[in-house]
Amino acid sequence: MHAITITEPGGPDVLAWTEVDDPVPGEGEVLVEVAAGAVNRADVLQRQGFYDPPPGASPYPGLECAGRIAALGPGVGGWKTGDGVCALLAGGGYAEKVAVPHGQLLPLPDTPDGPLDPVTAAALPEVVCTVWSNVFMHAGLRPGETLLVHGGASGIGTMAIQLAKAVGARVAVTAGSRRKLERCAELGADVLIDYREQDFAEEVRAATGGRGADVILDIIGAKYLERNVKALARGGRIVVIGLQGGVRGELNLGALLAKCGTVSATSLRGRPPEEKAEIVAAVREHVWPLIAAGRVRPVVDRTVPMSNASRAHRVLEESDHVGKVVLTV
Repeated sequence: MHAITITEPGGPDVLAWTEVDDPVPGEGEVLVEVAAGAVNRADVLQRQGFYDPPPGASPYPGLECAGRIAALGPGVGGWKTGDGVCALLAGGGYAEKVAVPHGQLLPLPDTPDGPLDPVTAAALPEVVCTVWSNVFMHAGLRPGETLLVHGGASGIGTMAIQLAKAVGARVAVTAGSRRKLERCAELGADVLIDYREQDFAEEVRAATGGRGADVILDIIGAKYLERNVKALARGGRIVVIGLQGGVRGELNLGALLAKCGTVSATSLRGRPPEEKAEIVAAVREHVWPLIAAGRVRPVVDRTVPMSNASRAHRVLEESDHVGKVVLTV
């Protein structure tokens, strides 16, 4: 088979479409023949040499894919060869085939127009599992609360908007252009903040009558820490899932204490398979029906041939996209 290998840490040109050995599914795994994968910031970090795969994971980038089951490993039940699936991965999605623990598989979801095609479905697993596990399972967003999403036009952001609206929450977003904010509004965002020209803490507090956001989903990290606390409601929860704005920040514990707030940081890729399986099961129970009802949909900015993954990485680094960039085999 072919896979995207990283010849050395560096820019997009270090990604090479290379002939490699086929993976062999082990105990509890299935072999998926990949129709499409999707690009995530973690893939860019891995390419740059800053984010190694977890022990035992595929060395190739790619945290999600969709396709069909080509073979079953020992001890796998509930699936059969030929089933259309999408999958949450610890790595290996930039390839023609990938071995996946069966607990990280999801069936291709239904939509009001019929089963979702695998190219579009490839945009779902990582963002849906990230948003559901952090915003709902971890931070416990409830109907009537306000969610602040940084990077509202990203893959994570476009999914967070839709899921929060589907459960009856109010959504504020930050983005860096009027075009991106308009797309967020189309998905249901209530409060639109251009971070280049507006102070998001002030805007969120003004939009909530001084109360602030109950949950903040943050992809920036250190750069936003102080203002995130200012934007937080009493009893609010900040969840940091990205570090685009740095890893070290100063936290005013007195300000956080006064709000009875919490700051937590989570990562999905390095979790053990049993934890990922719990998240995937929750997504299948709670999110797949919303997709079937037409209330939530994946947002795909564009598709790029997987053999030209370097071009897809450039698109992500230029940050002009809305939603997901999908790689097709």
